[in-house]
Amino acid sequence: MNIFKFFKNVSREMKKVSWPKGKELTSYTITVITTVAFVAVFFTLVDLGITQILELF
Repeated sequence: MNIFKFFKNVSREMKKVSWPKGKELTSYTITVITTVAFVAVFFTLVDLGITQILELF
């Protein structure tokens, strides 16, 4: 398969994709950023807790 045929097929498939609208995209973006922030804070607290426990020994 040559590279031009590959990109032609990619272009054809991309036209079939259902892209989110503006309001939907904003909602998804906020959800992702909130989730990432929550997970980052959670693991930071877990790491600090484990560090404190290990320093006791």
